[in-house]
Amino acid sequence: MALNNPAFSNPAFQDPKAVQTYPGGRQAASLTPPPAQTQFSTAQHAGTDAAAQAHLEGMYAAPPAGAIETDRMSTEDTVWKTVGLFAILVVGAVAGWIWTMSPVADTGQPTIMPWIIGGLVGFVLSMVVIFTSRKKIRPGLIFAYAAAEGLFVGGISAYFELIWPGIVVQATLATLSVVGVTLALFASGKVRASAKATKIFLIAMVGYLVFSLINVVMMMFGAFSGPDSAGPFGIYSVQLFGWLPLGLVIGVLVVIMAAYSLVLDFDQIQQGVRNGAPRQYGWLGAFGIMVTVVWLYVEILRILAILRGDN
Repeated sequence: MALNNPAFSNPAFQDPKAVQTYPGGRQAASLTPPPAQTQFSTAQHAGTDAAAQAHLEGMYAAPPAGAIETDRMSTEDTVWKTVGLFAILVVGAVAGWIWTMSPVADTGQPTIMPWIIGGLVGFVLSMVVIFTSRKKIRPGLIFAYAAAEGLFVGGISAYFELIWPGIVVQATLATLSVVGVTLALFASGKVRASAKATKIFLIAMVGYLVFSLINVVMMMFGAFSGPDSAGPFGIYSVQLFGWLPLGLVIGVLVVIMAAYSLVLDFDQIQQGVRNGAPRQYGWLGAFGIMVTVVWLYVEILRILAILRGDN
């Protein structure tokens, strides 16, 4: 049901029987208690009971097995992997911010190279990660993606900050709020993914992608240039009823879509844990969450820019 995020199209997050294809998974999946014996002597019963009791006491006395001991994916391990990727993203964002601002003192204008390079490299790396993940998980590529996305986020954030001071702090707080609320609702069980909602989400997502592509093409061919230009965001800047920006309406819907995408991401990670996926698949889960959060941040950044206009 990973219709929102291609990172979760791997069988590890989809097929409960996929555990049998992992290294050691077939043996783990076939572990069943030995058949009960029908005839035992009194001594045998006593010996068996004593051994079973000792085994249980040893299990309770031993520390719980984690992802490292089992080499299986766990929620906690995936969380730490996600934190690590976002740490790389933050470092990349700082570099992108500094690079963007570096020519301002001399020319008064920022450079958009970090924005362009980070976006293109990040897109290419994301495609490579997604299409090669069925055969092998390559954490190095995911680290590189996080760095590239950081360059992109830092570049676009610095550019917007020059035009609308304070917008980055607002967008960051709003993004953290959406992610935090979504995670809290999911953890409490009040929000869950459903087949019907996911189908609606898929239709809306396809429509949004088509709309965005049309908008980009029209802007490339100068459809919004001139004194009567709709604004810096193309169709998004069009005013409905003379006062309501179309981009604001679309932006609110997209934020809701991104929040539901996070719900799907959390659900797929839980499914991967239940399926007994190898520990390395935690990197894929962390990668999927990063893709959604970056998308959410950029959309909120655009919403705030449309609201603030030329102010």
